[in-house]
Amino acid sequence: MITLEGKGALIVGARRVGAVVARRLAEEGVNLAISYRNSAKEAEALRSSVASMVQRTALIQADLAIEEDVQRMVETTTKELGNLSFVLNLASDYPRTPFDTLDSKSWDTAMATAKGSYLLAVHAAGAMAKNPGPTRGHIVLFGDWAAGETPYSDYLPYLTAKAAVHFMTRAFAVELAAKGILVNAIAPGPTRRPPDISEAVWEQGVVAQAPLKRESSAAEIAELIVTILRGETMTGETLRVDAGRHLAGPGNQQ
Repeated sequence: MITLEGKGALIVGARRVGAVVARRLAEEGVNLAISYRNSAKEAEALRSSVASMVQRTALIQADLAIEEDVQRMVETTTKELGNLSFVLNLASDYPRTPFDTLDSKSWDTAMATAKGSYLLAVHAAGAMAKNPGPTRGHIVLFGDWAAGETPYSDYLPYLTAKAAVHFMTRAFAVELAAKGILVNAIAPGPTRRPPDISEAVWEQGVVAQAPLKRESSAAEIAELIVTILRGETMTGETLRVDAGRHLAGPGNQQ
């Protein structure tokens, strides 16, 4: 098992669930590089909240869809934290695209999520491969509970992109096994109501469809990530933390 204290982690998408994950890693003494695209104030507030728990922090503005930004993100993290052992990518938009609105733009917008995970894994692996072994690093990507056998309507490009993340989790696990780098993914269900969805719609149209009638737990996701990062023999897995949502089929997701 790996000792987390003093290791360097790059976390992308550190709002909402990402903030919970970042604070949980800080409790373990993991040094954190927090990357953001537009939410500078939220990122700085998160950095301030964890600074007393860790030895080093860094704040990096970047766009995952731009390869030069990803390279800079990895280089800055390695320099500022002293090493890059863990990468977690929670960044994702959730664009609703009813069938009659589908076009090239909606496809490209959604696929930026998959592209970002791809670029981040490629460039982070290069840095992790320089770490001492046998386990040189962990990459944790984020998919979606419905990006498998049970898609729901109005989110075709988004779910296709997430399905690509699930597949590349397995593909990267194979590619990077010889380098001692483990790759896994989390597939959450509905977790923390987005501001553009009313509480009534969230509770009745989304949460109520999960067999457990509860949101996915951000705290449980964070705890699972800590367990994944400590381990050394699990790779290529996509783990669902979705209150059993996948068991109920597509339903009428809002």
